[in-house]
Amino acid sequence: MTGEPIIDFHCHIADPMCFPPSFRDGVVANMELALHAKGLPVPRAKVARMHDGTLSDPLCDELVAQMDDAGIGEAVLLVPDFTYALRDGDHGIEEILAHHAAVVARHPGRFRVFAGVDPRWGADGLALFERSVTEWGFDGMKLYPPCGYRLSDKILYPYYEICAHYGLPVLTHIGATSPVLDFEAALPIHLDRPARDFPQVDFVLAHGSVHYPDECAMLCTNRPNIYLDVSGYEANGVAALRALFGRGINHKILFGTDWPIFRLQGRQSDFVARLEAEGAFPPEMTDTERALFFHGNAARLLGKRKVKHSEKGVLT
Repeated sequence: MTGEPIIDFHCHIADPMCFPPSFRDGVVANMELALHAKGLPVPRAKVARMHDGTLSDPLCDELVAQMDDAGIGEAVLLVPDFTYALRDGDHGIEEILAHHAAVVARHPGRFRVFAGVDPRWGADGLALFERSVTEWGFDGMKLYPPCGYRLSDKILYPYYEICAHYGLPVLTHIGATSPVLDFEAALPIHLDRPARDFPQVDFVLAHGSVHYPDECAMLCTNRPNIYLDVSGYEANGVAALRALFGRGINHKILFGTDWPIFRLQGRQSDFVARLEAEGAFPPEMTDTERALFFHGNAARLLGKRKVKHSEKGVLT
C-alpha cells in the first residue's frame, strides 16, 4: 500500500488507568444505546464487560503484534489528561505519563508519545509537561478540550510556547466523547486563534473526517499549520474519507486508528485493508498522495523536533 512503514498517528494504551471510571461508564452507556438502536438489547453489565475487555494491553504487546501484521512501523500514543476534570481515577497524570515512558522503553522505535497535561494544574502541570519532553523524550502534546477548556484559552499559551521551542506538534480531540464531558468546548474553530498566534507549531485536529469535517477541511485548507487525522473512520465507513481525499488537502491528512476504541470490530490489519477494499481512495488520488497519508505527512510533522532526546535522558 505504501513503500514506507505506516505511521498510525492516533493510538492509546489499552489500560483502565488511562480512562477514569466515570469516563468509561459514559462510553458504556452510549454503546448500550447504539446496540439497542440496532435491535440488539444487550444488558448494560455485558456491554461493560465487552468494553473492559478492550482495555487489556497495558504494555502494548498486543498492539505491537497487530502493528506488525498491519504493516504499521510506528504509532503515536496519545495521553489525554482526564485527572483534573474527572477525579474518580486511581492514577495521577504523572504516574500515567511515567507508564507511557516505560512502554516506549519496552518497545524501542515503535512508539512516540504526545503528553497531555490539563492546563489548569498551573505551574506544576507546565513543569511536568516540559519534563515529559526533556527527560522522557516525548514528541508532542495531546489536548482534550471536553475536559473543560478551549484551545484558544490563554492558559494554554505557555504550553504552545514549549512546543514551539522544541518543534513539537499539538494534537487535539474535537467533537463528541464520553457524555460526562463538555462537547461545546471541542469545536475545531477554537483552534483558529492559536494557529495564527503560533505559526511555527503544527496543530492536528483528531477525528477530522468524522466530527465537523467541513470545518476541519476549511481550517486545513486555509491555515498552513493545521492538519487532521482520520481516526474514528471505522465507525462511519469510508464514504466520508473518500470525500475528504477529494478536497485537495491530501498533504494535510494523517492516518490514525484510535486503538483500542474499535478493538471489538477487528484487528489493525482489518482497518488498513478496509480502506482499499471499500473504496476509500478516489480514482484520482495518486500513489504519492497515498504515501503521504500513510507515512509522509506524519513523518514530516514528527521530524521537526529541534532538540533530540538521548537514551541517558540528556538533551542533545
